[in-house]
Amino acid sequence: MPFKILKYPDPDSLAKEAAREWLDQLRAHAAKSNKAPYTVALSGGRITKNFYEEIVGQVGGCSGELARVFDRVHFFWADERCVPPTDPESNYAMARELLFEPLKIPEAQIHRLRGEGPEAEALKQAIGEICKVAPMSNGQPVLDMVFLGMGENGHIASLFPEEPEAARNDPAIYRAVTTVKPPPRRITLGYGAIAAAREAWVLISGKGKEEALKQSLPPVSSTPLARVMGLRQQTTIYTDIETGLKN
Repeated sequence: MPFKILKYPDPDSLAKEAAREWLDQLRAHAAKSNKAPYTVALSGGRITKNFYEEIVGQVGGCSGELARVFDRVHFFWADERCVPPTDPESNYAMARELLFEPLKIPEAQIHRLRGEGPEAEALKQAIGEICKVAPMSNGQPVLDMVFLGMGENGHIASLFPEEPEAARNDPAIYRAVTTVKPPPRRITLGYGAIAAAREAWVLISGKGKEEALKQSLPPVSSTPLARVMGLRQQTTIYTDIETGLKN
C-alpha cells in the first residue's frame, strides 16, 4: 500500500503547505504549451476551509499573475450533499464563497453536483460533464487531482465503512448514496474514479480522527481510506495527527 504521510504541527501549517504545493503544481501545468485542462475534484470538511483561505491568500487576489494558473482548471466534486447550492451543508457553497468568488473563477470551469434536483438527472449531468473534460481510461475519468478529507469513522468523499461489498465494487463514476451522517442523501465519486486520478491528497486534521487514521494504515487497513490507498499507486496524506510512522 504505497502512501506518503506529511506531518504538520497544526491545521494552519497543514493548509499552508498543501496550498503552496498545489499552487506550484498548477504553475507547472500552466507553463505547458499543450493547453490541456487541469481537472480537480474538491471535498468538504473543516480543514478545507483553511485550505481555500490559504490558496486565496497565497495567490494574492484575482488580478495577480499567480491567479492565471487557474485559467485552465476545471473544478468537480468528490462528493456533495443533496441540498440546495446555498445551503450551509453544501460543499459547493463553501467553495463558491471562499475560493471561486475571491478568485473570480468562470462559471464554465465549475461543474457542481446538482444534488438538490432529481438524483437521476444530477448523476447523468455530472457523469456527462466529467467525461467531457477529463481524459478517460478503462471507463473512468483520469482527474489530475482529487482532494479528500477523512471522517472520524474513516470515510472519504461519501464512501462509508457500512457499505456492502456490492456497493463498494460499483464501477459507476458517480453514484447516489444514503449515509449514516446527516444530511443522509449524497452523491459521491466511486472508488474506481478516485483510484484512476493521477494524484490524491488526503487532508486530515482534528481530534477524534486518531483511531480512524490508525485503522487506515498497515497492518490493519480496514477503512474506506485504506481501500482507496490499496487501489492506488500513490496517495499523499497531509495531517496534524501523530501516526508514529515515517516515510
